[in-house]
Amino acid sequence: MWFKNLQLYRLPTDWAITAESLSAQLAQRPLATCGGLDAQTLGWAAPRDGGELVHAVNGQWLLALGVEQKLLPGSVVTQFAKDRAKEIAENEGRKVGRKEMRDLKERITEELLPRAFVRRRTTFGWIDPQHGWLVVDAASPAKAEEFLETLHKTLESLPAKPLHLARSPVAAMTGWVADNEAPAGFSLDQDLELRSPEKATVRYAKHSLDGEEIRAHIAAGKTVTRLGMTWNDRISFQFGESGAIKRVAFLDILKEENETDVSNEDERFDLDFTLMAGELAKLFADLIDAVGGEAEAG
Repeated sequence: MWFKNLQLYRLPTDWAITAESLSAQLAQRPLATCGGLDAQTLGWAAPRDGGELVHAVNGQWLLALGVEQKLLPGSVVTQFAKDRAKEIAENEGRKVGRKEMRDLKERITEELLPRAFVRRRTTFGWIDPQHGWLVVDAASPAKAEEFLETLHKTLESLPAKPLHLARSPVAAMTGWVADNEAPAGFSLDQDLELRSPEKATVRYAKHSLDGEEIRAHIAAGKTVTRLGMTWNDRISFQFGESGAIKRVAFLDILKEENETDVSNEDERFDLDFTLMAGELAKLFADLIDAVGGEAEAG
């Protein structure tokens, strides 16, 4: 269980909820099978087959939002509607208007949905009650918001808020690159994105950040919007302008420390999840400190 793309939300450390209570509330909105006329269903599933809806290990909680979607491309519906409109024109000697074409597409969608293939995807979320984190493993903010919105609708209360930093990640990253100096505990990698106020963008991949060319871009007014970094030789990642942490890779030195003999896959899953949660909590603390801390409430 290794998260790859992290969207971060803050929870109060005194949130009065238990894993058992959380699981009971999630059970009120389970993932249902996508029925005949359903385009999509979503609900909570067990992170481990046959397990609880909240997988709790050493005080860390893992959740899984399941989504089933019917695969019915708009191009297919449009082609069927055009064929139907052609039949009407030939049989009735009239042209199908715009409103009737819209109605045709709606009827054809209803006809085809029961025969469409179903795709299932899962979005995982991790709750760290001790340190006050809700982390969604999602590359796009839209997927994270889908998870958060469903959790809001499911729970009696969810005091989750976006992470607010005292200093913008853009300002912090631009300073690090301009000075060619990473904050304590971190090193700068070779992936970088710079953007001008006019939205002109320059990207570097596997490229040394020591050159004067990069500092010339910054002097010309471009700022850093994405930066590859490594934390304590244990976790590499890309830090983004929104504060999201993407392309997370747990390095070999970290995984080697977790090479413990286990008797089954469930034990391995729990060991990996525990290690991931512990290391990421430390990374978050160091990264927030490097940026300048969190913004005060209000």
